[in-house]
Amino acid sequence: MAEETAEQRLARLEAENKALREQVEQRKPGQLRLKVSEKGGLSIYGLGRFPVTLYKEQWIRLLDYADEIRSFLKDNDQQLKAKQ
Repeated sequence: MAEETAEQRLARLEAENKALREQVEQRKPGQLRLKVSEKGGLSIYGLGRFPVTLYKEQWIRLLDYADEIRSFLKDNDQQLKAKQ
């Protein structure tokens, strides 16, 4: 395989840059993103500064407990703070 010329490399990098910019523009502020972590956990990005990562079994337990969490949030609404 022949080496890229400077013009070919520039064209390739510009195309990659354009594709990356389009990906960034498609993301809405506050939108959550899912990713499998290096260790095999499910990471959710977009809730805070750092991702929330749990293993599959932990997510299932948490999701099964969703009604209780919603009820607790409702019952303790006055004591809980909301992120501004």
